[in-house]
Amino acid sequence: MPEDPVGGLRRALGQAPAPTSDFDLNPSARPPEGRALRPAAVLVGIRPGPQAEVVLTTRAARLRHHGGQIALPGGKLDRADAGPEAAALREAREEIGLDPGTVEILGHLPRHETVTGFAVTPVVGLIHGPFVPVPDPAEVEEVFAVPLAHLADPGHYRIEGRLWQGELRRYWAVPWGPYYIWGATARILRVLAERMQP
Repeated sequence: MPEDPVGGLRRALGQAPAPTSDFDLNPSARPPEGRALRPAAVLVGIRPGPQAEVVLTTRAARLRHHGGQIALPGGKLDRADAGPEAAALREAREEIGLDPGTVEILGHLPRHETVTGFAVTPVVGLIHGPFVPVPDPAEVEEVFAVPLAHLADPGHYRIEGRLWQGELRRYWAVPWGPYYIWGATARILRVLAERMQP
């Protein structure tokens, strides 16, 4: 990882975007061309400091999409949202109690298409000042943080697979301690890791 994580982040976000997809590792399962995708956004919220950290959540098990999985705060765009940044900040406030005024937006990562039909824009921002999470129990089971140094190392990522709807589906995973970070969240974070390399 670069010595200056914020400098590495700015460089990573300055590169031309190339969209990613849950289907990148599963080309035979690619959906029909032109399917309607629902726009969504997530916040890659980073707490700077001697050991910078990325804020993640464990989603409530009863949620319809990705229940019980580890995720970045976020959700679908509402009509009132001015764009992905507004949606990511609104969702982060609703899900984990993050004050939008404490977030410095640095930029976007490439859009990611999920198998569940969302076109997700990852919005990267620095969280300034103290932050005490207040999780919404209807959506979030837990809020925790993972060192950016761990997530910025491509060597910590691996490709795994499991049966889904009767077929073997491959996906990225980046475990950390007791947390199994996988799927779209791991893929988004791996793009960040790749781009932060010198």
